[in-house]
Amino acid sequence: MIGRLYADSLRGAGIDLEYEDGRRTPLDATRWLEPIDGDEAMLSRCGGPTLDVGSGPGRLTVELARRGVPALGIDVTPHAVRLTRRAGGLALCRDVFDRVPGSGRWPTALLADGNIGIGGDPAALLRRMRELVRPDGEVIVEVAPPGTPSGIERVRLRHGEVTGEWFRWANVSASEVSRPAGESGFTVAECHERAGRWFAFLRPACGTAP
Repeated sequence: MIGRLYADSLRGAGIDLEYEDGRRTPLDATRWLEPIDGDEAMLSRCGGPTLDVGSGPGRLTVELARRGVPALGIDVTPHAVRLTRRAGGLALCRDVFDRVPGSGRWPTALLADGNIGIGGDPAALLRRMRELVRPDGEVIVEVAPPGTPSGIERVRLRHGEVTGEWFRWANVSASEVSRPAGESGFTVAECHERAGRWFAFLRPACGTAP
């Protein structure tokens, strides 16, 4: 149901993200179909093969391919994967915690568009990312602005009276990303803003193993 509602959002349906306390915010997934201001902060760092985790309809994966940079998008929504492939990108319908091609050999991996929230456990997700990138690799994480409360919430997708299953989603601010990064074997090499968006650049800490 979650995948179907997300696919409907990509088609322009009015889908809300509903929180357990009753709050709702519109989920405008169509904004991920086109380039977004600030994307260059990530794209410019991808000089070699890049893994785009939670790639959605694939705007970053496709743009990297257009630039001649090998890129693989992974997403759990089949419709999003189909959109990526139609646009000329390489994508697999895959959960990041399942088997991922090239594990341990990716120079760069992306967690864009708030995908640090996947699974509702940022430290666990980053530990998995540590397994996927090579020892001198980099994980680029889009985070919330400094001062934004970090935390984990239960949310679901809603379209009118139709709802998906509840799932956990995390929010991590730029001012607090060093904690889950450190717990996962990373150091924060840089953290800065571009076009109103914040990005943390994580590198494996010396002496740590995935």
